[in-house]
Amino acid sequence: MEVNSIVIISLTSPKEKIWGQLLRLDSAGVTVRGIDLDSFDDFVRQLLDHEDGTVGMTAAFYPMHRVERIAEDEPSGTLPSLADRFRRFVGMSIQEYLRLDTPTF
Repeated sequence: MEVNSIVIISLTSPKEKIWGQLLRLDSAGVTVRGIDLDSFDDFVRQLLDHEDGTVGMTAAFYPMHRVERIAEDEPSGTLPSLADRFRRFVGMSIQEYLRLDTPTF
């Protein structure tokens, strides 16, 4: 996995899946800027509706003992990747969105 790849991380204890941009991967764990996969549709809908206080993508570290699997967000047969779905609905790539959503200090 390369830094900045769009990935889906499967976690245990508790079981959850995170979709987002891989920021760092090492023996201690994984850092990703993302959202819970269960929130993906709400996240896209809020962006489309220009709602205030949308669910945002946050940077989080997950220790390796929780990481069950990391997979690149890729199409599967005729099913589009989540990044492809994001582009189709929002009209920009997730990478473009992440550049716009990056806080500046």
